[in-house]
Amino acid sequence: MKIKVCVNGQWYEKFIDIRISLLEFLRNELNLTGAKECCLVGECGACAVLVDGVNVNSCIYLAAWADGKNITTIEGIEKNGKLSDIQESFIKNGAVQCGFCTPGLIISSTALLNKKSNLTKFEIRRGISGNLCRCTGYQKIINAISEVDKNKCNKNEQ
Repeated sequence: MKIKVCVNGQWYEKFIDIRISLLEFLRNELNLTGAKECCLVGECGACAVLVDGVNVNSCIYLAAWADGKNITTIEGIEKNGKLSDIQESFIKNGAVQCGFCTPGLIISSTALLNKKSNLTKFEIRRGISGNLCRCTGYQKIINAISEVDKNKCNKNEQ
């Protein structure tokens, strides 16, 4: 099957095996290795990417389903060599820890922050609930997301 997808602002047309996951397509066909291969059953969120702005686990999302869609991976979150606000906040708050889950958490956080503002701690926890951190340091991650949300709200009030 031939698919055409826009990944991080660049269009690609590729012939694929209809059975491959979006994660396999991104990692093996486009050499975008930021989305991590971990549980392969959609439970850990390490492979999270945005498909038309919606957070999906790319390990259980077929590449064929992405035909004609816009995909954003962790490689597409920074712009012109500048880290996004959420990436900067993860670093500032020490939320990166071992780093394996970080790309998925950044993607999930981006989807959450794009969807809603003035988030409660409960909403943040719920928003990243599909992402597992084996370092178990969720408080720093929640602090990083909360900081970006508050800064975004303060900018909107000015």
